[in-house]
Amino acid sequence: MRKLIILVLILVIFSFAWGGVEKYAPSINSVLKKPVNLEIPSEKVKVVTEESVVINTVKNVGPSVVTVSEIISQQAVSPFDFGPFSIQIPKSDQQPSMPQNIGSGFIVSGDGFIVTNKHVVSDIGGKYQIITSNDKKYDVQKIYRDPLNDVAILKIDPSQNQGSELKPVSLGDSSRLQVGQFVIAIGTALGEFRNTVTTGVISGLGRGITAGSEFQGFAERLDNVIQTDAAINPGNSGGPLLNSASQVIGINTAVASGGQNIGFALPISVVKDSLKNFNETGQFNRPYLGVSYKMISRELAVANDVPEGAYIQTVIKDSAAEKANIQQGDIITKIDNQKIQDKTELATIIARKKVGDKLKITLWRQDPESMDTAGKTMEVTATLEEAPSQ
Repeated sequence: MRKLIILVLILVIFSFAWGGVEKYAPSINSVLKKPVNLEIPSEKVKVVTEESVVINTVKNVGPSVVTVSEIISQQAVSPFDFGPFSIQIPKSDQQPSMPQNIGSGFIVSGDGFIVTNKHVVSDIGGKYQIITSNDKKYDVQKIYRDPLNDVAILKIDPSQNQGSELKPVSLGDSSRLQVGQFVIAIGTALGEFRNTVTTGVISGLGRGITAGSEFQGFAERLDNVIQTDAAINPGNSGGPLLNSASQVIGINTAVASGGQNIGFALPISVVKDSLKNFNETGQFNRPYLGVSYKMISRELAVANDVPEGAYIQTVIKDSAAEKANIQQGDIITKIDNQKIQDKTELATIIARKKVGDKLKITLWRQDPESMDTAGKTMEVTATLEEAPSQ
């Protein structure tokens, strides 16, 4: 009887416990029937999307990016070098001319026009060759250099490689760029690694730099360029800077020699203007004043008791500037009542004009008879001429 009571108590306790489990915990069946959450975290989705953008852009634009080579005569030298007594191999045994990769470019039309930097093809008497992404080689027949911008258009003959089609790029709009925007650069890094792909963001807009080629030893002043942290190396010059829609928004131009992750590109609007001008006239018909200058900032002007503006260093003979009686040492302060300042440089204003436009130029000229910085303000009129070819 005692055992029976104990057994009944155990059954009652077990029933109560099982009921509590059923009430407060889900059954095994309910757990198994619950749908599994296969949603990928947003961070992973972002990475995959970014990778897809880069991969698609490279597939779309990669075939349009080319390497620019200069044909250089190589003279073979004996390995036995004894300084001034080096043994030279006879001329008849010299090695043939060899191409040296010096820059990049991109195809803008199927009939053989390619855009690159002017400093990449700065050797007027040089011979150049184009190498496409599929290793097809084309001789450059003509080079059209923009005298005011670091832009050149190369012409090749597509029929030089039968059955090979040239794929042009799609040009974007650089006027709507924003700092922080994702960008992709493609080019021949270090003149050796063709179709190198790097990514980054736009780090700054409206920069002013002095650009050149490490291979060519050439430099010029460029204004209103794009700064990016996408890796750009010597040899990348002339290659495209692209947005996530596979459109060219800039032409890679320079890298800061003393910094890291600081590269620069010309806005594609400059290239578009050059192409439009070229298509209409068959040449680069650019307005030309005929001066070299150095900007005087507000701080420098105050410190030297002179006006802010463009200090004229050189006046080109027979130019529009000389005909307007602009002289070395003058400071141009206004053009058509628009002030010349760091953010509104002389070259920027001239570039917006046309050949034949008359400019009302306000300038400050120091009195040569005065021993101090006294000067006078005067106005002259200059008629812009066509820039000489380079």
